[in-house]
Amino acid sequence: MAKKRVVLAYSGGLDTSVAIPWIKEHYDAEVITLTAELGQGRDMEEIRQKALKTGAEKSIVIDLQEPFIERFVWPALRAGTIYEDQYPLATALARPLIAESLVEVAMKEGAGYVAHGCTGKGNDQVRFDVSVAALAPELHVIAPAREWGMSRDQEMEYAAQHHVPVPNTKSNPYSVDENLWGRSIEAGILEDPWNEPPEDVYLITKSVADAPELPVYLEIEFGHGSPIAINGENLNGLTIVNHINTLAGEHGVGRIDHLENRLVGIKSREIYEAPAGVVLHYAHSALETLTLGKEQMRFKELVAQQYADLVYNGLWFSRHREDLDAYVDSTQEFV
Repeated sequence: MAKKRVVLAYSGGLDTSVAIPWIKEHYDAEVITLTAELGQGRDMEEIRQKALKTGAEKSIVIDLQEPFIERFVWPALRAGTIYEDQYPLATALARPLIAESLVEVAMKEGAGYVAHGCTGKGNDQVRFDVSVAALAPELHVIAPAREWGMSRDQEMEYAAQHHVPVPNTKSNPYSVDENLWGRSIEAGILEDPWNEPPEDVYLITKSVADAPELPVYLEIEFGHGSPIAINGENLNGLTIVNHINTLAGEHGVGRIDHLENRLVGIKSREIYEAPAGVVLHYAHSALETLTLGKEQMRFKELVAQQYADLVYNGLWFSRHREDLDAYVDSTQEFV
């Protein structure tokens, strides 16, 4: 009898690294890993080789940077999507795209299962589970971190026992997720909202104190609500986001300290870096004050909140999102 096949969304971090031997051990299954290149700034080949050395039968890397910008980030930008007036939804926007790729690979590889490394207290578990159910309800979802009941220290011990190299140590307790649209950091001393984030939390933004004294001016051109050029030069979306991330981050723009309301009913202190997200949302909003009527602007604020909640709650693959897109696209004709 052929073994079960499981396609695991793999980042190379602690949870998904431990998940490879754990799934093989507890489900008697072959594990195929899928890593999405979303601009994390990491060596994808190194991650792929790590998965194979950890026990994966096959390791796949897919570059999703351009579809991420064009199909997910730009529609959210056009809608004015910012969760609780703070969070540009970088992680939340990436999850449905990764789930879509998981489903596609599972179908191609003949796998009946997909898996992710999300815990039982975060939002991402819902985003993955709901997206997979919407796209391929016949697939079964495995969430090892919800099942195994291990603490962080116990995970590291399990990893050591199974010769799994992991980057997390007790001196580096942060949980980080990163893509083109932003970087999120949580856990460790950040869980106490009284603690000011230490400077080593930040990677892509400088503090205001260390930023250049002289300002830099950017002229951003939009077409139907999406950025198309900087300083008169037509550029693709990926180049625009990378350029603004570098320039704005260098000038101390894009740091967010947010105590947010999670989907699962708890509050969580999150630190975000989103230089391009902050700049482009401000620029887009400023353009809309010139091109939209009063009634359009007031109603679009309601649409933006609905859109943000929908994305945050993992409902990207829904008719409601498609309906909201239709209204938003109508408002963007002259933006």
